[in-house]
Amino acid sequence: MFSKILVANRGEIAIRVFRACKEMGIASVAVYSETDRDALHPKKADEAYFIGEGPAADNYLNVEKILQVAKESGAEAIHPGYGFLAENAPFAKACEDAGIVFIGPPASAIEAMGSKTKARELMQAAGVPIVPGTTDAVDTYEDALRIAKDEIGFPVAVKAASGGGGKGFRVALTEDKLKDAFEGASREGEKFFSDGTVYLERYLPEPRHVEVQILADKHGNCIHLGERDCSIQRRHQKLIEESPAPEWVVDEEMRQRIGKIGIEAAKAVDYVGAGTIEGMLQGDEYFFLEMNTRVQVEHCVTEMTTGIDIVKQGIKAAAGEPLDYKQEDIVLRGHAIECRINAEAAERNFAPAAGPIGNYKEPTGPGVRVDSGVEAFGEVSPMYDPMVSKLIVWDADREQATQRMLRALDEYEIEGLTTLIPFHKRLLATEDWAKGSICKDLVEDKEWLKGCAAETAEPFEAPEGEEVVETKYAVEVSGKRFDVKVFGAPPVGGIAVAGNAAAAGPKKREKRASKGGAGGADLLASPMQGNMWKIVVEEGATVEEGQLICIIEAMKMENEIVAHKAGTLAKLHIAEGDPITAGQPIADITSAPAEAPAEAAAE
Repeated sequence: MFSKILVANRGEIAIRVFRACKEMGIASVAVYSETDRDALHPKKADEAYFIGEGPAADNYLNVEKILQVAKESGAEAIHPGYGFLAENAPFAKACEDAGIVFIGPPASAIEAMGSKTKARELMQAAGVPIVPGTTDAVDTYEDALRIAKDEIGFPVAVKAASGGGGKGFRVALTEDKLKDAFEGASREGEKFFSDGTVYLERYLPEPRHVEVQILADKHGNCIHLGERDCSIQRRHQKLIEESPAPEWVVDEEMRQRIGKIGIEAAKAVDYVGAGTIEGMLQGDEYFFLEMNTRVQVEHCVTEMTTGIDIVKQGIKAAAGEPLDYKQEDIVLRGHAIECRINAEAAERNFAPAAGPIGNYKEPTGPGVRVDSGVEAFGEVSPMYDPMVSKLIVWDADREQATQRMLRALDEYEIEGLTTLIPFHKRLLATEDWAKGSICKDLVEDKEWLKGCAAETAEPFEAPEGEEVVETKYAVEVSGKRFDVKVFGAPPVGGIAVAGNAAAAGPKKREKRASKGGAGGADLLASPMQGNMWKIVVEEGATVEEGQLICIIEAMKMENEIVAHKAGTLAKLHIAEGDPITAGQPIADITSAPAEAPAEAAAE
């Protein structure tokens, strides 16, 4: 077994792995960016290393820096968590070349399953059912149109070959929508995965998203831990997960069939570790969708119903140990539900809502678990995913688990930050949820979503007088000089008493930008921080209320901003490519002047 593991990730999943390491007697190493200097995860590891400023490409996605820290710290293995480098075959190979164990499947398995077209072809050859569509990349819009018309039919799904997590997934309900879907999926694939190739699938309008958890070791053992139902989604991104699926959706016969498909898929690529086979359930038909070659965000609900620590089993498998369980040992007990607590405003069509946190109190009590990456007076940065935490509950059955979740949501206190807590409370109280609906009509109903706004969401401001400054020191350790930066309270009198070292003068850290207000009635202001990706209306144009004005890229999502009223777009305050902050003006939309009364006109 390893003596030290580096976790190449951040937030709640990094902390989850640190906890598993602690219980296994393994030292843990964190990495953090400048944005995460004050975050929770560096504080939870045994050691923490700074890996640079700037966007994720310069730190969390920088393979050279990650491997350098692993060598400096003496880590024998790297756990990638999910996202970032978790499904990066070249990174897994680079770890192997550096003599460091990658905690996950071999690079060959990641590569085989990383490309959706290759995975579909491989699964088809292995006899695993796939959604009807192409197994090769579709190079041009003209090719896509021909295939959709002659072979698949509409509606059709256009998917990035390397996509995932809802990125690079567009739907063309009709022929006239295909060009936008094709270009949008390709663009997102290139932007998020450096691969603009796409493929086509038959679009299943209202399937259930049912996945199966797989565990495999290096000794040929492969088992499944039952299914998870992840059908409550927005923009093809999950909001609520549960295990098992409602009993009227997946019975024991279907469970065994889905589990068998999962095991066959994993064995087809010589899989090792924890992985998930995602599928679409339409009636009594189950189709392979993709394989996530990593620990899944929602692994927690399976841990609650099986009692198996999936993270620990993944670590053991990477170290060459056999699984602790056989298939006959797996028994599902009770029901577990997970709500993703994201910093998003459901009432604004799930717009990202990054910002500082004031007081913070997690729910507790029987059957309640919180996997969180934040603490009181922390911050959710627009640089990364909007997830604050995952709230998971367990109880004897689905109905009781729902009531426990509603109680836990009531107890959850996150001051100053807009989150999905009101949305979850409202949705879980509906008849749609009780009867096991996928709740698509509710999640896509903008009027219904407006009722999910929190009563108050006062922005948190740090108390006056509590400032954090950067102070530089020159220190000597065993005769070797180091230049050190300390972030904390100002030193007394500007001088630090540390041998003969003097502070180079404190530098105040920048205050967080104010979110600002919505401005006057004519002003359309940005509801979020991000980058202005595209403006679709020119100055002087007449617009209708609800008409698309621009698209802002924020927290790894493209967010459509629409006109708040009808009128004339009198002025644009921003250009494509510019960064934008919450509350910053986008455009002035002036109302058309009211027609004069007939009597006044006669005069």
